[in-house]
Amino acid sequence: MTYTAPDSFTTRPTLQGTFGMSASTHWLATASSQAVLERGGNAFDAATAAAFVLHVVEPHLNGPGGDMTGVFVTADNPSEPVVLMGQGAAPGGATREHYLAQGLELVPGAGALAAAVPAAVDAWLMLLRDHGTWELGDVLAFAVGYARNGHPVLGRVGSTIASVADLFTEHWPSSAAQWMPGGRIPADGEMIRNPAYAAVLDRLAAAGKPGDSREERIEAARREWREGFVARAAVDFLSVPHRHSSGADHAGVMTLEDFASASASYEPALTFEFRGHTIAKTGPWGQGPALLQTLAILAGYDDEYLDPSTELGAHTILEAQKLAIADREAYYGDADVPMDYLLSEEYAATRRALVTDKASHEFRPGTVPGHTPFVPPLRTGYIAPALAGQQAFAGVGEPTVLPTGETRGDTCHVDVVDQWGNMVSATPSGGWLQSSPTIPELGFCLGSRLQMTWLEEGAPSTLTAGKRPRTTLTPTLVLKDGKPVTALGSPGGDQQDQWQLLYLLRTLVGGYSPQQAVDAPALHTTSIPGSFYPRTWTPGGAVVEDRLGEAVIEGLEARGHVVTRAGDWALGRLSSVVSDPATGVLGAAANPRGAQGYAAGR
Repeated sequence: MTYTAPDSFTTRPTLQGTFGMSASTHWLATASSQAVLERGGNAFDAATAAAFVLHVVEPHLNGPGGDMTGVFVTADNPSEPVVLMGQGAAPGGATREHYLAQGLELVPGAGALAAAVPAAVDAWLMLLRDHGTWELGDVLAFAVGYARNGHPVLGRVGSTIASVADLFTEHWPSSAAQWMPGGRIPADGEMIRNPAYAAVLDRLAAAGKPGDSREERIEAARREWREGFVARAAVDFLSVPHRHSSGADHAGVMTLEDFASASASYEPALTFEFRGHTIAKTGPWGQGPALLQTLAILAGYDDEYLDPSTELGAHTILEAQKLAIADREAYYGDADVPMDYLLSEEYAATRRALVTDKASHEFRPGTVPGHTPFVPPLRTGYIAPALAGQQAFAGVGEPTVLPTGETRGDTCHVDVVDQWGNMVSATPSGGWLQSSPTIPELGFCLGSRLQMTWLEEGAPSTLTAGKRPRTTLTPTLVLKDGKPVTALGSPGGDQQDQWQLLYLLRTLVGGYSPQQAVDAPALHTTSIPGSFYPRTWTPGGAVVEDRLGEAVIEGLEARGHVVTRAGDWALGRLSSVVSDPATGVLGAAANPRGAQGYAAGR
């Protein structure tokens, strides 16, 4: 059996050039990134500029009050991938005892009790300070312009606002004032503005004293964010009780001390060798290692088992993912996680032996010596007691793919490679406009990442003050022979690494070009406990694009998969930039689904 050949048609070319490449989930961010490269900036200047633009043009998918993770290499040290950690921790008052005393069974999916300390902006500023070359004001100018002068709003922003319009008008008036001026939902293409956020960025750019160096001015902006007016405005506003997805009103618990003590950081990447390539991910405080575990299981199969376009390949991939993600739930968190064992060939072989020709409907974490696996509540449906008999709360969860396959949106992603060999992949998220009430002085809200923690005792990701929630944000860097060759990522919550796996298999095993891999039919499992409120699962569930074909889909159903057909072009939000160290040729590809993502370069 041979690997399925890629479609001769692609929705757009794989871009090629030698100067620099940018790809992201919104064309304005991509264009801003590329403009920085054209004016002499490096990949870190460009990625930072794009990230702040994404705050403005994709407010339903990310925001300054959220989080981000990145993985990058520098031209000076190309063989050492580094994780940019922009995932804030739980505030000091965010304890399971406090939440249980509030009558909660789950951490809410929306409202200030769901907010981790925001760390995305701090992370971008730190990256710019240490590896960029531009002044902060020049980097922020793109976002300031779109926020102050306006930009044509995406139709999906209006759709998101429409879904939470009643919540805004009845319970979150500050959000209604920002996103529904005059009580009206903005139309597709209408110019919208956020002058409050433009003013925030201006104040950050103006931080520092005369005579300070570039680095000192950026550091002053970090202090202004963590200890100055941003922290004060957020803490004061969210201390007032407001409606949460629990159906009740609660006050936030974040303090000025929480803001001041939170800091982004750099960490070594966790890596795994697959088919002659090094795959670099975050540590197990994110879901990234589950992709590495899936690759470890699949590494023991012949190529015919690794083809997502066939019944055999799709089945094998889905089953391997269920096993790896079960371990994610059982063992991952901001704690001591035995990754050496979980990524060992010995352990992978025991997991591989569990894959049969039938779909599993069970939750099956593995056995790790010295560790007790956490088994989460396996809910197939959940309604908060306060919401019984009411319509589901509109603001909950990450705006991603529903179990039915319906797409509500995603988060954001950006990849950049420059002519000198710097490469970065980053996934900003959180702080969606529907996460919690808009803070009027700031023009944005805080995120809801704490919904990924459990209120049950004994979980590696039990809500704990000062601990990071186990984020789904999971960018990827690929190296070969000690040189970066691919920066890759996707929005999509629990689907992020599942969709990236398909790209890796199709490019590294099947020989697809980047755009061929991005365009190819996608699928993912829902037979896993969801990371987002209300944290349900679908035993045996699989969501597929119809373009997989009737024979493959019917074959999966015959094997016992509970298949949901999502449409021809519904799944996957991938983008990537690539580099060929042997020739110096750079490339880029972006997702056509949703007519929003774009790549640019020359």
